[in-house]
Amino acid sequence: MESSSPPLHRPRGSRADAETSHAIYLIKNVSRLLATYQVRLLAFAARERGKRLILVVPRSCSFAPGLEALVRSSGGTIRREDLP
Repeated sequence: MESSSPPLHRPRGSRADAETSHAIYLIKNVSRLLATYQVRLLAFAARERGKRLILVVPRSCSFAPGLEALVRSSGGTIRREDLP
């Protein structure tokens, strides 16, 4: 008889598009950005390392309410930059 066991959950990670000594950069060419697991995990990593998370997006990109709340609660850790 086979026993069914729950699937193994592996920790997920996220990689930034670029990183400097002062900031972690995530570049997205989207019309709307959400507070995804990737964004939340990179924000946490930035805070832990004493850096900023810079979200580089088109000028026309809107932030979903959840992301706006995350930016407000980040204490300046998360910043938006427009794509050139």
